[in-house]
Order: sequence, then structure tokens, then C-alpha cells
Amino acid sequence: MTEPITYRRATAADILIVCELGQVLNRVHHHARPDFYIEATSNFAGDEAHWLPVLQASNRATFLAEERGTAVGFITAQVMQPRSPRARSLICCRINSVAVREEEQGRGIGRMLMRLAESWGIEQGATDIRLAVWTFNESATRLYEELGYEVRAFEMGKPLSAEVKSTSQ
Repeated sequence: MTEPITYRRATAADILIVCELGQVLNRVHHHARPDFYIEATSNFAGDEAHWLPVLQASNRATFLAEERGTAVGFITAQVMQPRSPRARSLICCRINSVAVREEEQGRGIGRMLMRLAESWGIEQGATDIRLAVWTFNESATRLYEELGYEVRAFEMGKPLSAEVKSTSQ
């Protein structure tokens, strides 16, 4: 019989757990976009500077999924109030990172982590939730669509080179 997955809010004491789980993201992103992302590494403690502010900021939350005392996934979210004279003022929850160990995917862990982040956002007064996902991440996109997320905008980009600079002069 499989032990139930438990969920809890992460603290700064969980920094190495989050750094290790962050390697799931590094592998997926580096595989598809090595031009942007570095390779996953066994020296994941080097990522502390990236993840510690996520665990410590008052407007952010990180939730861990655990099975038999071992972390199998996490999600990070933050609440913010974008300001623009051309947009309605609202409090927004932004999902920043979601990761589930490869061998645990397909068990509903990501779905539950998303629900936890949504509930936390509502508790913080958010009336909208947003996230960004790379187009290559089809499984994540499917999950978000199943949860009712919609495409609202596309981010486009291209690498710049010295060639572009010289042709515009």
C-alpha cells in the first residue's frame, strides 16, 4: 500500500530540499533550452542564493509534497499588486516554480500543489492567478489547462548578436 502524500508549508530550514528538487526544473529546462539554462548538478547547494529569498519573503509561499518523509515536489508562489495607469488594480498570485520528481509524476501531486498555491493566494486577497510556461513543457501546459488556466499572452524573443547592431547603424 502506498503511503499518502502529505503537504506542508516550507521554511528556510528546508532550503537544501528545495535546492535538490529545483534540479528537476533544471533538467527539464536545460534539456529543451541549453542556450538559457545550465545543466542540473549534484552540487545543488549552490542554488541556495536563488531559493532562499523565495522561502523568506513575506509575500511568498513555498509548499512541499512529501511521501514517507521524503520531499517529492514543491511549488512557489508570490502575491503582488502590479501597478499600471492603464490596467485595473488587483492583487495577483503568481506561480513561479512547480516541480515534481520524475518518478512521482502522474499521481496528482502537481495538481494538489497548484490547489494549495491557489488557496494561499485567495487567503492573501488575490483575485487573479498567473504563471508562465515554456511552450516545450507540454505536460505542464496540459495540467494548467485542465485546471482552468487560459493563454492570455505570448512572450516572444530572439537572441541578439553583434550582427544586428552593425546592420542598424
